[in-house]
Order: sequence, then structure tokens, then C-alpha cells
Amino acid sequence: MQVPVSTDPRVERSRAVILEAAAAHFLRHGFIAANVDEIAAEARVSKRTVYNIFGGKEQLFREILGNAIDTAERFSTDIAGELAEAADPESALRETGMRLARIVFGGRVVALRRLLIGETARFPELAADYYDRAPGRVMRTIAEALERFRERGVLDFDDAAEAAEHFAFLVMGAPLDRAMFILDGQPDPPAIERRAERGVAVFLRAYVGGRRARA
Repeated sequence: MQVPVSTDPRVERSRAVILEAAAAHFLRHGFIAANVDEIAAEARVSKRTVYNIFGGKEQLFREILGNAIDTAERFSTDIAGELAEAADPESALRETGMRLARIVFGGRVVALRRLLIGETARFPELAADYYDRAPGRVMRTIAEALERFRERGVLDFDDAAEAAEHFAFLVMGAPLDRAMFILDGQPDPPAIERRAERGVAVFLRAYVGGRRARA
């Protein structure tokens, strides 16, 4: 059952504090071992407050993943507008690659993915929804932007979805795979930016160069 959201500022403050504490708690303990009493203590609120606002542990888990989806959807909306208006598509793609890498490696995205993958059998519909609305939507947004650049004659490819996959893997690729399996495997910020910049450069050489080679 969906718990109604209050507009009371005090409730909203408690909600934000509880979500932050719950996210950290779930990431440390997983879903099964997570404990609402401990989450309440870490948030410095009563257990009743947690239940009144969220209704229980499962709803808290869903809300945390919902926040991650919201972040991905905002990112998709932002880059869709920026790429659509780009006067210099190549520079815009470089900036998009850098932003994508910073968002994925700079926060809790990797850790939340690990957590959700571990609970996919328990929450298959949540995992599917997350994939469709977070990484899936980002990839569709990039593919749509690349297709517009192809129509403008900036890029040359046969399949926009495949080109978007190449873009994302070149920007994050192996470091993302490593980070999914190794707890301290996320690269530091300078390495993130170097990887992203070089990845976009390779992408542009392949897809801009291919157009020029056949011109």
C-alpha cells in the first residue's frame, strides 16, 4: 500500500533523515538483515515515526530505489535538453560523458545496484522497473540524441541503440564492472574524468571518423 506523503515540514524533515539513515543501513546490512529499530536509532527518530511515514522496511527499501530512479530521470531530462540545443555536439558529448561517469561513480549508484541485484529474486518487478527507468532511460536518451546528431550529419552509424551502448561502455566500461564486484573498486575522481574524456574521444574518432572516411 502506498503511504501518503505529508506536506508538513516537520514530517518532510523526518522523512529525509530517515531515508538517509535507511539507505546507509541497507547498504551495510542488505535487505534481510536490515532492522527498523536500528534505522530509527540511526535517524534519531522513534520506530513509530518510521512506520507512520513509510509503513515498514519494504516500503523504505522501495523509496530508496525510487530516489535513485528520480535522480536518473532528472539526469536524462537535463542531458536531453542540453544535447538537443548543442551548438557543438562533440563538446556536448564530452560533457555528457563526464557527467554520466561522475554520477555513476561519485555517489551510491554502484552500491545501490549491488544491493538491488542481490534482492532481484525477492523484488523482480522493482529490479525491472529500476533498470527500465534508471540505466535504461539514460541509454534511450543518449540513443535519441545520437540519432539527432546522425540526422544532422555530425555522426555516422547504423544503430543508435548500439552506438549509445558503445558510448556508455567507453565512458565507464571496465571500471564499472570492477566496482560492481570489488567494494573499494571505484576509481578516484581524476581517474573517472580521464577515463570518460578518453572514452568519448575514442567514440568520436569511430563515429565521426567513419562518416568522414565514407564521404
